[in-house]
Amino acid sequence: MVMTPQQLADLMPDATQLESDEPEMESSLHYIQLALLVTCLEWFWRDRTDFFIGANLTIYFSRQQLRNRDFRGPDFFLVKQTQKRPRKSWVVWEEDGKYPDLIIELLSDSTANVDRTLKKALYQDRFRTSEYFWFSPDDMELMGYRLAGQTYQTIAPNPAGLFWSETLELYLGVHNQQLRYFSPQGQLVQTPTEDAEAAQQQAEQARQQAEQARQRAEQLVEQLRSLGIEPDA
Repeated sequence: MVMTPQQLADLMPDATQLESDEPEMESSLHYIQLALLVTCLEWFWRDRTDFFIGANLTIYFSRQQLRNRDFRGPDFFLVKQTQKRPRKSWVVWEEDGKYPDLIIELLSDSTANVDRTLKKALYQDRFRTSEYFWFSPDDMELMGYRLAGQTYQTIAPNPAGLFWSETLELYLGVHNQQLRYFSPQGQLVQTPTEDAEAAQQQAEQARQQAEQARQRAEQLVEQLRSLGIEPDA
């Protein structure tokens, strides 16, 4: 019996259930940095549903790769124009052939050489990922590359040391020894906690200003009364 393409597809295993196969991160610095990148962008794009962020998640890009167990999982990757939902891994052939639009690797002693060479070549030649950054939480090394034609070209920082990402439409830069996002105007993109703290500070400043205005009004009333003028008359 000749099977239709759909019948053949129905017999294939569900690749969307492939589990991630990434090793643990090197240190608490790397965990904190990764969590910061994810949390901050999720919060900044909280009204959007058209992206997926992968954090230390395996990208499966071919069935040959599965047979060879040649897994490649960036520390952080972003895919745009896709559905925002939980995934156990990123399976390219189950995601309309989409590869990451942006990748960030967090360098460590054991991965730095691979991140700078083999992974850079993979993201350039196979993934065709538009932008690739790496950052070392240990020594603050930050580099960025943008795909131009067939090869990555170095992204030059601006005078403030910030690297523009066309994919994010934000800058990337180091703030308080951490990799952070910055607005096109160079302002720090805040975390939910920082946003809440800023709101509390603004509320306190408004309260103080209102109290100062009340005190000035009372002083003016007293001055008028000392001159024999009744303000309410």
